[in-house]
Amino acid sequence: MTETPETGTATPLTLTPTPTTDPTTRTLLREYLTDVAGRWYQLRHQRPCTPAELERHLAEIHDDDLDPPRGVLLVARRGGEPAGCAGLRRLDGGRAEVTRMYVRPAHRGRGVAPALLAALEETARTWDATHIVLETRRDLTEARALYARHGYTAVPAYVHGPHAEVWLGKELGTP
Repeated sequence: MTETPETGTATPLTLTPTPTTDPTTRTLLREYLTDVAGRWYQLRHQRPCTPAELERHLAEIHDDDLDPPRGVLLVARRGGEPAGCAGLRRLDGGRAEVTRMYVRPAHRGRGVAPALLAALEETARTWDATHIVLETRRDLTEARALYARHGYTAVPAYVHGPHAEVWLGKELGTP
């Protein structure tokens, strides 16, 4: 467990590795998918994602590689209340991949995402990873801005799929 004090925040942020089967984790991952799928459907189809489409997408996503020993999923809490989550999975060739970065709207702009990202980078270092990578979409501008602020730059595509549009990475030196 990591406690991250934040300037101007009365309640510290706590980051805890949590199983993907945990009810809080499932809720956060559902909120994450609701957010990103909602944006996708709005942008590509000019309509919201239907409940049936959301359930289909949830059934297609398998996050068991975010549990040890292949990965980790961190849940951020402030004052005991879940604020967000982020996952890290081991890849080949000394790489680790950031995935499922999500911060609840009420907690955005309060340091949750940078704290999660820093914790994932430190975890990747403990795995002896030399590079950390991620894929995202062009329309997720807030996420892309976060990664750019933290030193992530364009890397060659390492996965392909309908939602993989931007690939970013960072060399992991010492913090």
